[in-house]
Amino acid sequence: MKKFLTIFGLIVLFVMNSAGAFAQCAMCRGSVESSMGNGRNNVGVGLNTGIMFLFVIPYILVAVIGYLWYRNSKKAQAERQFVAARVRSAYDN
Repeated sequence: MKKFLTIFGLIVLFVMNSAGAFAQCAMCRGSVESSMGNGRNNVGVGLNTGIMFLFVIPYILVAVIGYLWYRNSKKAQAERQFVAARVRSAYDN
């Protein structure tokens, strides 16, 4: 599990630190350029943050659902192995 979290953390870190990840689509860029005034780019920074938020959240949700599914699968497998061991011990006696 530690390995999975490490790999997931590295992927998220890579995506968040890449320069191309903060690029805007053409429509958003046009909107920001038309609303910029006096060289301030506060709107663009907020827009980029919103785009990244909308981009990352679905992947986080899928990762959480996958983790929960994996954890429940491991529990069910351990329970099946326990029952199988009890059945084998009952037949052996």
